[in-house]
Amino acid sequence: MLFKNQEQIIKNGKTPELKKIRKDILDIFTSAIDSVNPYDIVKSKFDGKKIIFESKIIDLSDFKNIFLIGFGKASVGMAQGVCDSIDIKKGIVITNDPNSKVKNKTIFTLTGAHPLPNKKSIENTNKVIDLVKKCNKNDLLIVLISGGGSSLLCKSKVDIKDLQKTINLLLKSGANINEINTIRKHLSLIKGGQLINYIKCTVISFIISDIIGDPLEFIASGPTYPDSTTYCDAQKIFLKYGIWNKIPFSVKKVIEDGIKENISETLKKNNPIFKSVYNFLVANNEIACKAAEKKACELGYSTMLLTTALNGEARKVGKFLVEKATTYNTCTKKIAFISGGETTVKIIGDGKGGRNLEMVLSGVKQLSNKDIIFASLATDGIDGNCNAAGAIADPYTYIYSQKKKLEPNKFLNENNSYEFFKNLGDLLITQKTGTNVMDIQILIKIK
Repeated sequence: MLFKNQEQIIKNGKTPELKKIRKDILDIFTSAIDSVNPYDIVKSKFDGKKIIFESKIIDLSDFKNIFLIGFGKASVGMAQGVCDSIDIKKGIVITNDPNSKVKNKTIFTLTGAHPLPNKKSIENTNKVIDLVKKCNKNDLLIVLISGGGSSLLCKSKVDIKDLQKTINLLLKSGANINEINTIRKHLSLIKGGQLINYIKCTVISFIISDIIGDPLEFIASGPTYPDSTTYCDAQKIFLKYGIWNKIPFSVKKVIEDGIKENISETLKKNNPIFKSVYNFLVANNEIACKAAEKKACELGYSTMLLTTALNGEARKVGKFLVEKATTYNTCTKKIAFISGGETTVKIIGDGKGGRNLEMVLSGVKQLSNKDIIFASLATDGIDGNCNAAGAIADPYTYIYSQKKKLEPNKFLNENNSYEFFKNLGDLLITQKTGTNVMDIQILIKIK
């Protein structure tokens, strides 16, 4: 069972119809998560001694030894899929889940920090670098990349405390993931394709996308992919969000030295070093949303997949989605609106929560007396700085919150969506899912 508090979530429906719809929403989310199971996705690419992608078939018998490295929230499941398919000489996987481990004697599972790297992240990364340096020209290195990899694989040009402060400022500023990863790449010795500097064998990367549009250069900050951004771009991002004068001196110096061409840029697409490097996207938000749509149809709903590129400020997007469902004219009595993507939260308070919780909270008042149920879920099982994956609200949520003297706007202004839904028992609680393809929203309109 994906949801630890499934019985409570269903029980909170005030009518038999709402109880059923709440259960249906949980089932739809579960199907979406199952569709991007990293183990199944990776294992499906192996056929005996071959790896089969739509655009290329790799014959593994061409290589003397096969090594493996993985980093990100889906790395353990991905690695297990590889290890259950072929023999690996040696490998290292870095995960953010201390309770997850690859069951294979040749693979070492290490735990790192997320969303901010720490000294352990650097130690783990140095072990990865030591391993890949041992790969010879006739060997193959399989690289497993997923969301969270930017923090888990970290070799910085600045002191770790300065890096932590900088990333924290960016996270609170409302900068999007592409902008944050542009900064990360230019403060790193391995991101922006630079991991390839340490490797002399053929590289095949399996990539699970956690970014809108699936830009391979930004997923986990693109350690095996050419980078199109520059030090000038990095400085513009700091200036855009008004934090250039707040970042540590060491970070400013790296950016300024880069602009002056006193230090090397990230690796670009015309670099011959990428001649034997192959990057393949194996899962994304679209796959999960289509699985959600399929399950909703099976449960008897008409469906509309709104987008898999949802973005913007969470509290504004939440109101937009509820308005979209409210004003949509249809003769169909039961319709499920499905969307996916990744919004942002500008931190103005000191509460707990994340973009999914805040998105649903922003629509609570609008849902009052409307026949719409709204839920949003982080596919990795973690939303922001709390242990919830998301939240659910229905036409009675606002009424119930007023009885408990919980004012939605007050909690929004404090970025404290977690406490609001915790008091109502409408948090979506999962364990870490072992995958990460951004977020999914479901709105069901009854009439």
